[in-house]
Amino acid sequence: MVADSPFVSDVPAAEAREAWNEGCVAAGCPARVDVMRVPVGDAIGRVTAEPVRARRSSPAFDSAAMDGIAVHAADTVGAAETTPVRLTDFVVVDTGDPLPEGYDAVIMREHVHRVADGTAEVRAATPPYQHVRSIGEDISATELLIPAGHRLRPVDVAAAAAAGAVDLAVRRAPVVVIIPTGDEIRPVGTEPSPGEILDTNSLMLAGQAREVGCEARVMPIVRDDPAVITDALRAAAAEADLVVLIAGSSAGRHDFTARVVAGAGTLAVHGVAVRPGHPVVLGAVDATPVLGAPGYPVSASLTFDIFAAPLLAALQGVAPRERPITTARLARELGSTAGMDDWVRVRLGRVGGEVVATPLPRGAGVLTSLVRADGLLVVPSGVEGHHAGEHVRVELLRGLEEIGRTIVAIGSHDVALDVAASALRTNDPLVTLATSNAGSLGGLLALRDGLCHIAGSHLLDPATGEYTLPYVDKILGGDEIAVVRLVHREQGLIVAPGNPLGLSGIDDLVRKDVRYVNHQPGGGTRALLDHELARRDLDPGQVSGYSREENTHLAVAAAVAAGRADTGLGIRAAARAFGLDFVPVAEEPYDLVLRESGLHDELLAPLWALLESPAFRAEVEALGGYSCAETGHRIR
Repeated sequence: MVADSPFVSDVPAAEAREAWNEGCVAAGCPARVDVMRVPVGDAIGRVTAEPVRARRSSPAFDSAAMDGIAVHAADTVGAAETTPVRLTDFVVVDTGDPLPEGYDAVIMREHVHRVADGTAEVRAATPPYQHVRSIGEDISATELLIPAGHRLRPVDVAAAAAAGAVDLAVRRAPVVVIIPTGDEIRPVGTEPSPGEILDTNSLMLAGQAREVGCEARVMPIVRDDPAVITDALRAAAAEADLVVLIAGSSAGRHDFTARVVAGAGTLAVHGVAVRPGHPVVLGAVDATPVLGAPGYPVSASLTFDIFAAPLLAALQGVAPRERPITTARLARELGSTAGMDDWVRVRLGRVGGEVVATPLPRGAGVLTSLVRADGLLVVPSGVEGHHAGEHVRVELLRGLEEIGRTIVAIGSHDVALDVAASALRTNDPLVTLATSNAGSLGGLLALRDGLCHIAGSHLLDPATGEYTLPYVDKILGGDEIAVVRLVHREQGLIVAPGNPLGLSGIDDLVRKDVRYVNHQPGGGTRALLDHELARRDLDPGQVSGYSREENTHLAVAAAVAAGRADTGLGIRAAARAFGLDFVPVAEEPYDLVLRESGLHDELLAPLWALLESPAFRAEVEALGGYSCAETGHRIR
């Protein structure tokens, strides 16, 4: 931390919001945005600034509710199937026509029997005001139609127009100005060099602002210079109702947001007890609220939801958006740092009648965890985590009906499952395959505990040389368990193009000049490595990087492609995806393990149909290193 950087504290989120509100009031920030009148057709999405009262009744006259004939109800008394009544006094009407003077009921056209002399025969008595819309049935003149502080929907503006409104008093859309900062930031659409980052945060935050009814403007990227940032901040404050400064809110050498806000206005908070998003800055400059969002994308997105969204709702005079809540069983153990509210992204599915929550990767820079999230699980600051199987409270990002159509797969990572997830969604947008990479052993344990529909496994049993089946017997007992072959695949050493270190196999991993990247414990690839090392009497401690772990084959390949490791054990398809070379080590089966009842479950039926598809098999084999000769075959 540089000497003049404001200290990063751990203020609880609720206290931080209150301190920011007090700071904004003291700085003279308006409590509400201005009121304006807009044509009723342009008011959708805006918030009413005053009550909307009906200027006229709707309908404004008694009208026919059906096509048919208007009659005097008294003339139909006694009509029945055996004693029909012939009417001579009636008027033909269509739906919406004014009810003719003196008539008090309508008989539907299909219930009228016309005869040759122009009379109408009816075979049922009609009560007064049958099929008649009375004046003011929907809306009565002067009636309160819509209260103030209501975000207008299409049905609201339709009702207002029916009640005679031609324009409405609404709050104008708050203006959110976003300032990206950082010497390393480059515009979206450019090709970043090593050490450079695309400005995706501005794109994301502008979208979030529009989602809550605001106008979003993004300024050009500002370099890491406090004077330049201050000038940009003041310029933005002059036109904004909220300024969001991206990055520079931590305590590093180029983190200037806190000192800039403190120097130009009021610094209310620097550092909140929220993870991710801890180094958030809250303040005000020139009577405009300022949010200093962390540069990590997940932190930026969540701090907008936690702090900006409620402030923007208050400016419009509307209640903050609240997501629906559900209770879910946690699919695996979840640790948390005490003293901070921990916002964990989770995937959701319904297994055995209960919603199951599987935590996603938790890094503040893992934007895909938000892309894939079905819900948010908040671990309160005083709790150090939850055990697997524990019931937790989850905010929903997706509807429960959608979640109920989700196939939950936990276990070892395989690219073929990614292909399957995409193909299933393409075939039927209502079907989701949600995969969680917990390793083969983690998947089998989750299946045992009723936390997933399918476990992906390729665990090698060193004693028998068999894959998966010995572990099924040990962990699941083997009874009422089905095992379905997904693929055969090649495992080998992923190496840089041209194999510059000349690696030929597992024996080379103990060389001093080789940096290895491993898979997580409990994974089939980790078990394969340990087996191959043991066969050669090689100590894992001799492998440089043995303790460095990744959760997927693609992550291993990415580490090699970036030069952060020289090699890692993985599938050929991952090497090919990154343009890397491959040294074969073994061919292995990858299987799907499930309860036998799942073979006949309607939810899983699209998956079994997909495995029989020649197009799916061809797509998987085109990835490289795969054989689909036994795909879909039940091996137990």
